[in-house]
Amino acid sequence: MESTVLSPILKSFLAGSFSGTCSTLLFQPLDLVKTRIQTSVTHGNHVGMVQVFTNVVKDEKLTGLWRGVLPSITRCVPGVGIYFSTLHYMRTKVGSADPHPLESLALGGTARCVAGVAVLPFTVVKTRFESGLYAYRSMYQALVGIYTVEGLRGLYSGLAPTLLRDAPFSGLYLMFYTQIKKYIPEGQNMTPIIHFQCGLLAGMMASMVTQPADVIKTHMQLQPNKYSSIKSAVKYVFQCEGIVGFWRGLIPRTLRRTLICAMAWTVYEQIMKPAGLSK
Repeated sequence: MESTVLSPILKSFLAGSFSGTCSTLLFQPLDLVKTRIQTSVTHGNHVGMVQVFTNVVKDEKLTGLWRGVLPSITRCVPGVGIYFSTLHYMRTKVGSADPHPLESLALGGTARCVAGVAVLPFTVVKTRFESGLYAYRSMYQALVGIYTVEGLRGLYSGLAPTLLRDAPFSGLYLMFYTQIKKYIPEGQNMTPIIHFQCGLLAGMMASMVTQPADVIKTHMQLQPNKYSSIKSAVKYVFQCEGIVGFWRGLIPRTLRRTLICAMAWTVYEQIMKPAGLSK
C-alpha cells in the first residue's frame, strides 16, 4: 500500500524537477535582467530591459546573462519537484475531480508555500548572484558567508514577501490554468501546444497581480540589514519611485515566469500522462 502512494509522488517530483531544469536553463537571462532592473533603483538609476541586457553582454559577455544559473537550478530543480509532488498528493487526498476555482487557488498556494520555504536559502543566493553586487565565487562560499555574517536569518531573508509573491502566484496560476482548460472544446486533444497556450495566459494574469511582492522580495534579500521588514522596503520603493516602482521589472519577470510555468506544466503533463497521473 505504501509503495502505491509513494510511487506517484516520486514520479511527480521527478517530472517536476525535469521540467524545472529545462525551463530554468532556457529563461535564466530574463530573471537576471529583472533583478538588475530592480537593483538599479538602489543606486538611483532607472534603466530599462534593453539597456540592462546590452550592459550585461558588454561588460560580462554573453555568458553573463546566465550568471546565477547554478543557484537557480539548485533552487528550481528540487523546488519545482517539491511543488508538483506536494500538489499531486493534495489533489489525490483532498482535491476533487472537477476543482472549484477557490480549491485550485488553495492547493496551488499551499504547495508553493511548502516548496518556497524548503529552497529559500538558494533563492537568496540566486538573487545576490544575479544582482552583481556580491563577489561570491561559489554557491558554497555564498551560503557559508551569509550564514557566518547574517546567521540563519540571512538565509531566510525575504521569506514573507517571497511567500506573499509565490503562494498567490501559484494559486492564481493553477486556478486560471484549470479554468482555462475547461474552455477547450470537448473532443479536442490536449496537445502540448494547447497546454502551453493555457499556461501562457494563466502566467500573464498571475504575474501582473504578484509583481509588487517580487520587488519587495528583491530589496529585502539584497540588503536585509537595510530592509529588515516589508514596511521599510515598501516605504523605500514608494519614496523613490511612487506606485510605478512596485511594477519595476514587470516585463522580464512576466516573460520569464509565464514561459517557465507554461513550459514546466506542458512538460509535466506530457510526462505524467502515460502514467495516468495527469489531471
